[in-house]
Amino acid sequence: MTTRLVRSLAALSLGAATWAASWAVQAQEINFGIIATDAASVQRERWEPFFRDMEKKTGLTVKSFYAPDYAGVIEAMRFNKVQVAWYGNKAAMEAVDRANGEIFAQVRYKDGSYGYHALLITHKDSPYKTLDDVLKNSKSINFGIGDPNSTSGFLVPTFYIFAQNKVDHRTAFKTIRSASHGANIQAALAKQVDVATNNTEDMGKLEANRPDLFQQLRVIWRSPLIPSDPFVLLSAGRQTHLRVISRSREGQGWRGTSKSMRRSVCSSHSRISCLARRWLSIACCRSSACAGVTMRCTSLPPIMCPHS
Repeated sequence: MTTRLVRSLAALSLGAATWAASWAVQAQEINFGIIATDAASVQRERWEPFFRDMEKKTGLTVKSFYAPDYAGVIEAMRFNKVQVAWYGNKAAMEAVDRANGEIFAQVRYKDGSYGYHALLITHKDSPYKTLDDVLKNSKSINFGIGDPNSTSGFLVPTFYIFAQNKVDHRTAFKTIRSASHGANIQAALAKQVDVATNNTEDMGKLEANRPDLFQQLRVIWRSPLIPSDPFVLLSAGRQTHLRVISRSREGQGWRGTSKSMRRSVCSSHSRISCLARRWLSIACCRSSACAGVTMRCTSLPPIMCPHS
């Protein structure tokens, strides 16, 4: 696990122990799903030490599940193949809607913040230095986009970059390919794509682990703040209330969802839910330049937290 992210937290193990204690009567193991932000081998290296800590705290066997795409983890939760999962915001909403999931914790970074940013990146030798350069020269650009269920790799850039500029990303570029954040970083470094989506989390890991490679990339666009990633629990397995725990190894933390905390998390995710609704509206239009998208979103009622 990285030194920047909450994913290395022993604290989540402690919180899970509260829940697992009551569930252990019914099960001797739990399955924990991890979305495909990078290659499975890379994800295993980051997450397996955490799962071993979780086993020590809960007394249960923790089995990891690495799907090749985001949808795989959502479907696994839907059919009770995983009971806990780490998702991005958009994927978490899908899990809540389609897989009987419930958000119970949120990533907290080492600096105490609860958010990150989507990015557009390119190789430092690229002629594209601004978003305007990308939009004006799109027909000459091989573009790397994220998984369709990725918040920072797909949802946020398709709204803020393309919908707001009345551009259909599906037809705007010379070529377009969908890949994980890690794969898009590698493609940009190898100049296999000219421009790609990414985020401050994955670029931060690259800067920490391979500063030489980080220096070869240029950020040409940065999104507004996105709420940090949620952890989702299969509701059928939730039999006790999780307490708020905010201490961790290396000064990082997570926050569990007490009643007041759940209300806060639901509120912070309502903006992303609004973007998802806009994206769904865009998907229903032949062109992403649909004039009614903003009105359809803003006219919808606010997201209501079921725990308020």
